[in-house]
This record gives sequence, C-alpha cells and structure tokens, in this order.
Amino acid sequence: MRDNTLGAYDIADLRTLARKRLPKGVFEFFDRGNGDEVALANNRAAFERIKLDPRMLVDTSRRSLATTLFGKRQNMPIVVGPTGSAGLAWHEGEIALARAAKAAGIPFTLATGSMTSLERVAAEAGGNLWFQVYMWPDRAASHALIERARVAGYEALIVTVDTPVTPGREYNLRNGMTVPFRFTRRNVSDVLMHPRWLAGVLLRYLLTTGMPRYENYPTRMKARITAAPMGRSMLVTDSLTWDDLRELRRRWPHALMVKGILRAEDARLAADCGVDGVIVSNHGGRAVDSTRAPIEILPEIVDAAGSRITVLVDSGFRRGTDVVKALALGAKAVLIGRATLYGTAVAGEAGAARAIEIYRDEIDRLMALIGCPGLSALDAGYLARWGSSRAGVFGG
Repeated sequence: MRDNTLGAYDIADLRTLARKRLPKGVFEFFDRGNGDEVALANNRAAFERIKLDPRMLVDTSRRSLATTLFGKRQNMPIVVGPTGSAGLAWHEGEIALARAAKAAGIPFTLATGSMTSLERVAAEAGGNLWFQVYMWPDRAASHALIERARVAGYEALIVTVDTPVTPGREYNLRNGMTVPFRFTRRNVSDVLMHPRWLAGVLLRYLLTTGMPRYENYPTRMKARITAAPMGRSMLVTDSLTWDDLRELRRRWPHALMVKGILRAEDARLAADCGVDGVIVSNHGGRAVDSTRAPIEILPEIVDAAGSRITVLVDSGFRRGTDVVKALALGAKAVLIGRATLYGTAVAGEAGAARAIEIYRDEIDRLMALIGCPGLSALDAGYLARWGSSRAGVFGG
C-alpha cells in the first residue's frame, strides 16, 4: 500500500526533509527571517502564550472545516500564501503547489516573483487562484501585470505593502545564491552536495527554459535584471501610498486584499480605500525585525475592521492548533507559506498535499478535542482567561 505520509507526520518533519534536500542558500532564503530574527522567534512564542479552554461532552460528530471566503466555499480555513521561491524548491513548484491546493479545495496565491508565469499556472493547474503583487516604480507596468492576472482568471488580488525596500537578510549575501542563478565559487560546492536538487531543479530549467527568472516580469524588465542575491533582485517601490491602493480598487473587479497590516488604524484606512480584506502579517519575520507577532495584533485589527472587511492572518503558523487559535480570535482564514514550501521541496505536488493534509488533520482533531462542533461556533470563549485579560496575547 502506498505511503502518502512521505515519512512526515508534522510540519517539522517536512522542514527536516526539505533542509536535507535543498542547497543551504535556497533553504535559508525561505526558512529564515530578517535582522537578528527576533520577530521570527516571537511569532512562534506568541502562539505558546495562548492557551485553550476545552469543553467536554459536546457532540462534534458533524463538525466540518468548510468555510466561505469572498463568496466562495472552500474546504478548509487556510490559503496557500504567496511564496516566490516555490520554483526553486521544486522544478515549476508553483504549478505543483497550485495543483495540491486545487485538490484540497483551498485557494492558491501566486507571487509576483514566481519562476513560472501566471498564465501557465492558470492553464496547467487552475483552481481558486489568487495573485500577489509587489508594486513597481513603473505603475503602468504593475497595472499591466494586474490586468494579465484578471484576464487569466485569477479571482483575488493581494497587494503586499510591508516591503517598500528589500530587507537586509545578510545570510543571502553570505550564501551567494542569486536570481537569475549564477555559479560562483561560493555556492558551487553547496549545489554539488545536493545532486537531487541540481538534477531535478536547476538542470531541468537549463534544459528547458534557461536559468530561473521572475517569469511574470515584462520582457524588458527581465532583460535588465542581472544576477543578485535572492530577495534583493526583485523590484519594489518606496513611493507606494493609499492613493495607489484606491487606484487598484478602481482597476480590480474582484476581491482585493492588503497584506502586511500591523496597525488597527491602517486596517481602517484600507477599508476606507474599498478593499475587501486585510492580511495581518509581519512577512513571517522577514521584513521589519522586532515587530509584535501578528497573532498578538489580530484582536485589535478584528475590532477595527468590524463588519467592513474580512481579516486574514499569516506568519509563524506551523500547527493546526495555531490555526484554531487565530480563528478563535476572529480571523476568517490563515495563509500558510513556509510549511507548503517544505512539502513542495520534498516531493512536489505530493509533498505540498501532505503539508495541507497535516493541517487538515490537526485542525479537525483539535476541534473535536476542545468540544467545538463547527467553525461557526469557534470564538474566544475557547481560549483560557486569567486576570482581567483573555489569552496572554492581549497583553495580560
């Protein structure tokens, strides 16, 4: 009988397997944070400070993980978030990830910095596709990219706003991994020590489409990009304002979300611009170091949003328990990034599917264990109280 577990029984197992398979530079690019990685560590620690308060003798036999986001039903309250390095974890990893998400009945978000074009992902994977955009200094080029996503059938647009400049991430400089990839004395030994990645990823690109590049960039922009450390080769802009968001609302006819919100006031301003949702995020600890964890800020954002916009969250989610805590605090769904990258790096579509299945199983089991009959019943009442505050996430 086929073993679909791949030898991985939680996300930590997938991370260990991915670390063995990938060159150090590629693995650290999506696994690590920024600066001293204080935010990265705090993202995880914040979940540990939130305790659950189970209820007993509740009939949970009819529980379901299905939910509705922006008018569309999906099988679980998670979304595959934008991860531009999926195409380096696996050959055309974006397509593999999108197929796994489609099979699971959840949305997949393609990143601007993907190594596979948005049109190919739509044609070869399909499903409930979202597109994430980093706005460029050339607004006309950005608007043209967004129009391509609309024509290709993407159902939601996410604007990432927390990286007006590229973060430092000094380890990328030390590792010497670049996009487009370029062999150097610094990285060649690392690559040669990982022959499966060399043969299964890099050489496959070389034999088909050439060195991996940002395939959603216009041809003229791709031609100007020379090999630079990963994370520093993408174009971003430090002149983005709320007026740009209003212009995107005018142009984009479907669900529009802003990713990187960490202040209640910014959530209100986003709602004033007409967005449909905000994603509470500190970029997984990869942008501003020493920020509070998004799960800590989530209740403030939910209160500020009210019924005007949908609130989602990401950063640091490694267990189904983490997802349940976020839903209890008012998030409608959680975006998963690194976890599905680990799976993709291990076994492509099958690995991504395994990561999603781990979340599904953990969420489902926990719902039963805490006596929650369904997502609609899940609220902060399932979180423990002490003193005058609820779940230390509130600052108690």
